[in-house]
Amino acid sequence: MPWPPLPLTLLKGALLSPFKRPGTGRSDAPGLRARARAAPGRVEPYRRVCGFAPTGDTVPLPYPHVLAFPLTTRLLAARAFPLPLLGLVHTSIEVVQHRAPRLTDELDLTAYVAGLAPHHRGTQATLAVAAAVGGAVVWESRSTYLARHRTGTTAAPRRSRGDEPPLPARAEWRLAADLGRRYAAVSGDRNPIHLHPLTARPFGFPRAIAHGMWTFARCLAEYGPAGTEPVRVTAEFRAPVPLPSTVTYGCQGQDFELRDSTGRPHLRGRVEPLAGR
Repeated sequence: MPWPPLPLTLLKGALLSPFKRPGTGRSDAPGLRARARAAPGRVEPYRRVCGFAPTGDTVPLPYPHVLAFPLTTRLLAARAFPLPLLGLVHTSIEVVQHRAPRLTDELDLTAYVAGLAPHHRGTQATLAVAAAVGGAVVWESRSTYLARHRTGTTAAPRRSRGDEPPLPARAEWRLAADLGRRYAAVSGDRNPIHLHPLTARPFGFPRAIAHGMWTFARCLAEYGPAGTEPVRVTAEFRAPVPLPSTVTYGCQGQDFELRDSTGRPHLRGRVEPLAGR
C-alpha cells in the first residue's frame, strides 16, 4: 500500500496533536521501512542551500536525513506515538557514516522510535534511522525530540550549557528572512515555525527560525573534511536561530559551533573519525 502524501501526514499529525497527552510510557508506533534514491536533481539544490561543494558521486553527510524525513514524520504523526507533533523540538542528532552514500545507491531506509524518557522540561523521544545498501548499513542516525509540558520529575536535570569558551571564529553568515522557506523547498520540512513570522508566532516565536538540520548541515559544509570519511558526528541544538540574523561559525580541531552576535551558542558539535578506520 503506498504511503499517503507527506502534506496529509503533517495535517494528520497536527489534528491529532491536541488529543495527545505526553508521558513517558511506551510508544507502540511501529518501525517503518522504505526505499529511496538520492537523485541528482534533488541533491544539487540541497547542496546550494546548505553551502556544500560538489563531492563527486556521493551525497553530503546529512542528506540521508532528508531522504528519511517522510518516514520519521509518519512515525511522529502516528496515532500510537504519544507526543504531539506540533511543538516538538529537535534537540540533538548523532550521525554515524560508515561510508558516504552514492548518488547511484538505492538506500533501504528504516526508522523507528528508540525510546521515550523523562526530561526536566517534558518528555524526550529518540528516533533512529538506518540506511543500508545491499543489506549493509552505510549510514545511521539518532535524533532526540522534546515535547515540552509540565512535569514533576527531576529526571534529566539541566546541564550547564553555553559556558564553554567560544571556539575561534572562522566565518560570519548573514541569514536571510526566507532561508526557512528555501530549506523547506529542498528538504520537505515545512514546519510553520520555519516559514514566516505569522506562522511562527502561534508557537511562541516572534520571527521564523532556521531549521536545526540546516544549521547542522551548514556547519558541516564549512567544516569540510567530514564529507566522505567514515565518521561519527554529534551536535546539540541549544537555541533557535531567528531569521533574519547574523551568526558566527567557530571551529577548533574536531569541535564546531554556531553563536549569535552576543556569543550565545545556537549549536555545538563534534566530528570524530570512526575507530579502526
